[in-house]
Amino acid sequence: MNNVVKRQLRRSAKRTSLYIVLVGIAFIIIFPVFFLFSFSFMSDYETYSEWPKPLVPSFKANFMIDKNTEGYHLFIFNKSEDGFMPFGPLVFANNEKDIDSLRKFIKLQSNCKISSQKIVEYLKVVDNNSRVEFSIKKDLLANYILFFKVVNGAPKAVLNSLMVAGATILISLSIGGLGGYAFARYFFKGKNILKLSVLFVRMFPAVSLAIPMVIILAKMGLYDQPLGLSLVYSVGQISMSIWITASVFMSIPVSLEEAAMIFGTSKVGAFWHVTLPLALPGLAACAMYSFIGSWNEVIAAVVLTQFNPTFPVVVYKALVGSQGQINLITAGSVAQALPAIIFTLIIRKYIIQMWGGVKV
Repeated sequence: MNNVVKRQLRRSAKRTSLYIVLVGIAFIIIFPVFFLFSFSFMSDYETYSEWPKPLVPSFKANFMIDKNTEGYHLFIFNKSEDGFMPFGPLVFANNEKDIDSLRKFIKLQSNCKISSQKIVEYLKVVDNNSRVEFSIKKDLLANYILFFKVVNGAPKAVLNSLMVAGATILISLSIGGLGGYAFARYFFKGKNILKLSVLFVRMFPAVSLAIPMVIILAKMGLYDQPLGLSLVYSVGQISMSIWITASVFMSIPVSLEEAAMIFGTSKVGAFWHVTLPLALPGLAACAMYSFIGSWNEVIAAVVLTQFNPTFPVVVYKALVGSQGQINLITAGSVAQALPAIIFTLIIRKYIIQMWGGVKV
């Protein structure tokens, strides 16, 4: 009986240890992502004036306007201090110039929009009641909009990245898919060595390949062009596509192609109408890896672009050249991650099928 109890205790201890490790790994992965998303919605005031930093951005800001012999004063509620703190100009007057400056300051520092007419109405209340408190809803997308406005070339860089990613997927799938089919269906001398050698290119750092590619692309007239960058990205993605598609094509019985050819279709027709539809989950996985790899690549893009950078390069340069403005940089980082997330969600059906799932 004691031995049974001891075995149960050991199993419980192992299970508990496993859960602790899994929770720790999940925390390490999820917390930085949550922190990134949270900061991307925070205003300048929340980012730099409140301590400790809030984990969740607020959806509105509370203000107070007071008046004394010097003029009007604006205050904002500080959660960490649990009270109103001076905000904006120390003193402002009830004139068009000061009110417009105050409106712009509130919008820039707190991501709250307020009209000049509304400020004038509050000042009238202050004249009668000595002070007024009010709340304004925050514009949660203000940092994202401001990032694309102030960072030079950000909208164009998004288009460049999409073109590079699309071309990389097309090149890697077409060449890698055909290579994978050849490795899966045909037998020739040195096949295993050749299949292993296609992975050698992935053993070299991206920057080591990018430097000589500058000379090659310059001679081809493709330097600082999306097509030239996609060719460099495809070098590494083709090898990965070959290995993935080769495994997928090997899992598809040859008898299906032979049956199609018996009923009158050609070898190409059997591949196009029978094998290719069955290989869609593997091709979707290749497309996902190619898209994420090309979309997030920074080092090679920094070397191979100058006037037509990709979006990761723009975010990287904004991060290197920023002085503060953490909330804007995190907004740019989240904006960079969104296309990869959306693309993965679009093809999730085929990915789940590849992993053996039936329902989506």
